[in-house]
Amino acid sequence: MIDITIRGAGIMGLTLAWHCLNLGASVRVIDPNGIANGASGGIVGALAPHVPENWNAKKQFQLESLLYSQKFWKSVDSVSGLNSGYRRTGRLQPLMDEHSVALAQKRKESADNLWQNFATWDIIDNSKDWNLTSPTGLWIFDTLSAIIYPKLACLSLAQALKNKGCEFLLDGKNLGKVIWATGIHDLNRISIKLEKNFGNGVKGQAALFKLTKPNSVQLFAETLHFIPHFDGTVAIGSTSERNFEHENTNDDNLNALILKASNILPELKGKDPICTWANVRPRSSSRAPVLGKHPLFPSEFIMNGGFKIGLGMAPQMGKVFSEFLLLNENNIPTEFLPNVSL
Repeated sequence: MIDITIRGAGIMGLTLAWHCLNLGASVRVIDPNGIANGASGGIVGALAPHVPENWNAKKQFQLESLLYSQKFWKSVDSVSGLNSGYRRTGRLQPLMDEHSVALAQKRKESADNLWQNFATWDIIDNSKDWNLTSPTGLWIFDTLSAIIYPKLACLSLAQALKNKGCEFLLDGKNLGKVIWATGIHDLNRISIKLEKNFGNGVKGQAALFKLTKPNSVQLFAETLHFIPHFDGTVAIGSTSERNFEHENTNDDNLNALILKASNILPELKGKDPICTWANVRPRSSSRAPVLGKHPLFPSEFIMNGGFKIGLGMAPQMGKVFSEFLLLNENNIPTEFLPNVSL
């Protein structure tokens, strides 16, 4: 007997499956494209917080999820025997002018209050082991940020689920409670059916370079994430393209990104990427995650959204949603309810 059917084998569906299994449910995951072959199968895994100001329920939820992620991924990897690439490295950001320094100082004070003793936001005078300079000689370093290898994380999670008895199918019947975690597919479907903008897709492109910095922190400079993975590679990205012709192909936007990255990090000059990535990430119209009753199917559910923050939010989203589905405990922030995106 199946208690839960999850449509979608990306990060959202997989984290929900994990928590449902841990609550004793029998779970099947159905995805015709297989595991992490959509937006979740990327190479850039920047788990980074919103700035500590103008606090709201979404930022509080993200804080809780980022703090929970370390325990979550350790448990997953211990069951799968694989490496998700998760490391709570912290994040480095250059301060470009005196205005940025003053703003960073205010945010440090906010972080001390909002993050309490769980993480820090500091202003430092060195770039750790990146060996870079900033115009002011100063940098922000927060200890809340982490990194992950998205594709490998999904594969580790899927293997852990299989080891715990989860059923994976390319096609099959909906049994038990049905949850749609199909990303851009569902956002488009809902928008068309209801003739309202429920959300859309934003294309991202990224590149992976052979560059050994396995103990380095995450670097965020000039809107680019530099993610040093455990396997001796550094991922750089991503673009954010609202208008595009082809979902899964690389183009001049990636070339421009690589040139920009090489100017920031001279070690990349003359290097060709060992692989590249392109896909379309789901963006709900509210920009927040979406959890709750499905707008098209009143007896079914949806787990979606979380543009740019989905990887970091997924562990807590899966936990809260599984408790809602199986224990009748409702800790879903009102900002995440589907009607907000409508």
